[in-house]
Amino acid sequence: MSEVLRAVKGMNDILPPESARWEWFEAKVRSLMQRYAYRNVRTPVVEPTALFVRGLGAVTDIVEKEMYSFEDAMNGDRLTLRPEATAGIVRAMIEHNALYNGPLRLWSQVVLFRHERPQKGRYRQFHQIDVEALGHAGPDVDAEQILMCRALWRDLGLVEGRDVRLELNSLGQPNERLAHRAALIAHFEKHADALDEDGRRRLHTNPLRILDSKNPAMQAINEAAPRLIDFLGADSLAHFDAVRAVLDAAGLEYRVNPRMVRGLDYYNLTVFEWVTDQLGAQGTVCGGGRYDGMFEQLGGKPTPAIGWGMGVERMLLLLEAVGVPMPPAAVDVYAIVPGPKALPVALTTCEALRAAGVSVQMHAAGAEGWGSMKAQFRRADASGARHALVFGDDELARGEVALKPLRDAAATQRLVALADLGTWASTLTA
Repeated sequence: MSEVLRAVKGMNDILPPESARWEWFEAKVRSLMQRYAYRNVRTPVVEPTALFVRGLGAVTDIVEKEMYSFEDAMNGDRLTLRPEATAGIVRAMIEHNALYNGPLRLWSQVVLFRHERPQKGRYRQFHQIDVEALGHAGPDVDAEQILMCRALWRDLGLVEGRDVRLELNSLGQPNERLAHRAALIAHFEKHADALDEDGRRRLHTNPLRILDSKNPAMQAINEAAPRLIDFLGADSLAHFDAVRAVLDAAGLEYRVNPRMVRGLDYYNLTVFEWVTDQLGAQGTVCGGGRYDGMFEQLGGKPTPAIGWGMGVERMLLLLEAVGVPMPPAAVDVYAIVPGPKALPVALTTCEALRAAGVSVQMHAAGAEGWGSMKAQFRRADASGARHALVFGDDELARGEVALKPLRDAAATQRLVALADLGTWASTLTA
């Protein structure tokens, strides 16, 4: 017998009934995006490698260590499975001149790939909800996107401040970061012997990322480092204050975290993360910020932009950890068919019910036939259906079917007329 092939490590199958949790979550996200007037966008999974080198920064963990890159055997192009969504969306906006008629609010559900050690909540193939507001420069949209996250937590049954908390910072503008960068280098050079391998490697290429280190031995050095917020000019501080004023007015609690830098080079001004204590080391469930320079970096006109990303796998783990109930993948009706004689009527009735908006699972004959009525009822119960519709010979002879509630012990079986399907069909989805 041939060897059984298995999925690539860190790339997971999502099967029923787990997939029902995904569908429930995705429906909540689609509803939120519609309420906030964000429109769906879809971009390719494979992009030119140069897009991510230029867009994310050459001295980032993603570009240095985590990208799945390869050479196209047909023409020698360097290509990469996308490790994040924003750069591809910006590339699409520039290529199609999509902002010609004005700013856009966009969202996407994407599959991403990063070559890293798989662990719970961190996989090599993972899914993300991505939200972008393009062409908006004001702090109002920054605040709107943060409040949008809070609205999603409430839709999902999470409690901000308990299940998730907001951390906020401003990275200012490039010239302010340059002054801060020089001060950081001077600080870390004084403690060069205490830097870990990543810190020494980044000291003169990307010292800001040293502040993002999770190494406990680095925390004291990082806490003593110069703070970026002390280098911000009047305009950057005014932008940050305006964002905070809206959040304060909305009653949203947050913590200003001056050490938060995010993991990508393209951010400026507002950055934020929603964090949790429920998932161990994988504490960030959603994060983003403003990236006003990316359009120009990728060959477009200067364009302000802000966005956030949320890992779907990690969010589902959080919902499970805090005990948020998610509805099972139940159908409205399980159709019990005694045998082939009843099949024509059963099929046409099931089709009529589906057309009326009722979800129906019809029993199908197996290799050994239709099975006993008792066995079919067991399957009906296991399906999670709310009702069983029984196409018995005697009932069909009278133009009727038996309707049996499966989830309400107090309800009784009744006969319904096939000719009146339009009347009783509406009672099956209540």
